[in-house]
Amino acid sequence: MALVYSEPVRSFVAPDFCLKSTDDQWISLSDFSDRSLLLVMFICNHCPYVIAIQERLNELAKKYTSQKVGFIGINSNDASTYPEDSFEKMKDRAKEQGFVFPYVQDETQEVAKAYGALCTPDLFLFKKENDWTLKYRGRLDDSWKDPSKVTQTDLADAIDDLLSGHLIQKEIVPSMGCSLKWKS
Repeated sequence: MALVYSEPVRSFVAPDFCLKSTDDQWISLSDFSDRSLLLVMFICNHCPYVIAIQERLNELAKKYTSQKVGFIGINSNDASTYPEDSFEKMKDRAKEQGFVFPYVQDETQEVAKAYGALCTPDLFLFKKENDWTLKYRGRLDDSWKDPSKVTQTDLADAIDDLLSGHLIQKEIVPSMGCSLKWKS
């Protein structure tokens, strides 16, 4: 497993997509048109960094969905090399974890390339302006491995800042995780 860090925030507009979710729905950016913020999470099934925070991501979604924040998990890994990331296994994971957000497969990896995703998890928080504009790309919190040791809730703080109409107050710390598993 190669440890990779996300890149610093650079302003860009979220590229659109249309991807199949684990509940067999087709999901695109237009499905979040009633939201004011959107968290696009590049995640997968096998990465220990994602496994360690998947429950916290789901809790975050439960907390903020009623506050006009949308969430989507995108798995872009090559399932032929990493069978744990197959669509069937994604369905199992979404059910086991009770994901309250769509979990979709980016089989062609075109969405990951368009977003510049590098690792799992790679977390992109967009604000609805004229388009979906990137405001945050960083870590969930300061303890990826042990939720009891979290002292800084970076992503939740960024969401709170944006929901209250402020700029993000804290320095953005990159996310870290396994490298995306690209097709050869």
